[in-house]
Amino acid sequence: MLMRFMIEQRHLTDAGGRPVSSAAAEVSFHSMEAESALDAVRVFVEKNSGQIIGEVVKFPGFHAVATVRNPDGVYTLQVAPSSQKFAPTLSS
Repeated sequence: MLMRFMIEQRHLTDAGGRPVSSAAAEVSFHSMEAESALDAVRVFVEKNSGQIIGEVVKFPGFHAVATVRNPDGVYTLQVAPSSQKFAPTLSS
């Protein structure tokens, strides 16, 4: 059964391997469906031409954290389950 996951991607280094300051750190959010948090990490890494560094740390409740490297640098992924429905937005 597929679940919807929210993935927070936080850059740690730039493409040259230099650390990114916390004020300038790029953070992006991605939504995807997978059978588990580990599967969500694997699919995201494959889609972004990345490589997992070390182990994916799994936590109770379908949460996971991973460190990943790709041509853009090194970043962390924090994976958590998200709502199955999108909330409606209010128009002005």
